[in-house]
Amino acid sequence: MNLSEDELWRWLRGTRWKPPKAATMDLERRETYVFALEQAEQMFRAAATAGPATQPLLIFYGLSQAGRAIMAAAPVKGDQWRLVGHGISQEPKGFAGPLADISITTFKAGSRGSFVRLSEALDSPVWEDDAVRLGDLWDCLPENRFSPLADITESRRTALYVENRDLYLGQHQLASVSVYPFPPWVAHAGNTEALKKYMASFSGTEGFEHPWRGTWEEQEPDFTLDLDGWGHLTMHWKVPTGSDGSLADRQALIHAMTWPYGRARYLIPAVGNNTAGLHPLMTWWAVLHTLSMLARYEPAQWSKHINVDGSRHAVPLESLLEKAINTLPNLIAYLLDEISGGELTSR
Repeated sequence: MNLSEDELWRWLRGTRWKPPKAATMDLERRETYVFALEQAEQMFRAAATAGPATQPLLIFYGLSQAGRAIMAAAPVKGDQWRLVGHGISQEPKGFAGPLADISITTFKAGSRGSFVRLSEALDSPVWEDDAVRLGDLWDCLPENRFSPLADITESRRTALYVENRDLYLGQHQLASVSVYPFPPWVAHAGNTEALKKYMASFSGTEGFEHPWRGTWEEQEPDFTLDLDGWGHLTMHWKVPTGSDGSLADRQALIHAMTWPYGRARYLIPAVGNNTAGLHPLMTWWAVLHTLSMLARYEPAQWSKHINVDGSRHAVPLESLLEKAINTLPNLIAYLLDEISGGELTSR
């Protein structure tokens, strides 16, 4: 939805007089949808007037209430729409160490925790006791490409934007898209090995092809380089056998390996021992939950992280919290419509 933050909240408010069908299955479910959205809006608006000392708390709990509205609108049976507890936690001792190294775990698949139930509704993985670093989750958000929480190494993976305009050119057996940004060590490597190593973290992207230059033996990927050294690459995937190469088939192939984010689609790297990337909403959830727990239970430590005069993380944290206030309403509105089968925008 190409709307401003205020317009998005007005749109969301406008759904409350007639919630999605699933949210009207019983009175409590309907009331949860309506009032959880009201709470989410109030918390996000309060966050917009607050500073980084309290913003993580307001934004996370606003997102948490929006998650309750999303689940109330989801076509799930029984009490599966109820969210109880967080379903995600951090190692408390880790709060005293480097911000990037805070360890995050989730409750087991099938449990009642909010993170788990919403993840399952969105077909997004949970990782249970196999801890994931905050720094790795942080890097999965497109907003954080230029603001890592730790020194950059070749193990870092960031979200890749997929430009799909080439999908609309003709009818053929290749789904062709422009993918970026690849980090300089990949874009300047001069061989396919660095590209294959990087792409191994992106589920479902195996078997890609790309334009190349150089000799037949070398087949150097034909990157287009930005001034900052990061690169763009046209990538191709073959549509399944038996397909006629229609636009719908090619779109379905790209959609199967990407996640929607606003009006765009991204390849999201898998983190920890996961084999697939998280839905962007769940990445935001994990990052904001961690920051809110740090701000709430370790205020002295949090104050050090947001001290602009003494912390490398202060400005990136400020920036991310500001972007969360603007980005998440769009993601919430999109998901509410998607999870209700397009019922809201079809009115």
